[in-house]
Amino acid sequence: MLECPRCLGLWLNPAAFEKICADREQQAVFLGAASLDPSSHPAFDPKVNYVPCPECHQLMNRANFARCSGIIIDLCKKHGIWFDRDELSRIIEFIQAGGMDVARSKEKAALEEERRRLREEQMSSDFQRAGGLSSADSHGRITGIASAGGLLKLLLH
Repeated sequence: MLECPRCLGLWLNPAAFEKICADREQQAVFLGAASLDPSSHPAFDPKVNYVPCPECHQLMNRANFARCSGIIIDLCKKHGIWFDRDELSRIIEFIQAGGMDVARSKEKAALEEERRRLREEQMSSDFQRAGGLSSADSHGRITGIASAGGLLKLLLH
């Protein structure tokens, strides 16, 4: 871990960050050291700044932690993660408040919806190749046929 004395940002390698995310004792250390004085927080800067990785000097990617936290982190997939002042403590608070469970639920729902959509498209494509309905009629009828087929399977088994 490296800390910038000027901006109070932190640099962590991926293994250290994973350990902090998984270990409540490590989280307590970082929460205890976090500044709770709102006047000490830097003013929000709407300008997006890409920062270089301290190790390879390539510009890092920006990502919303857990895709839904609202905490934007800078990361180099090979070397580590840069946290602006108080971002790590905000991530720990997000984790402790159950944010990772919410993120997993959202991701699971999105994957299930995508699977459902792909199955529906596949059924529609298969039906049309077999000389089925015109594309204008196929979507509604395929869905009805699939639903009826599922109901028959449920009733007969």
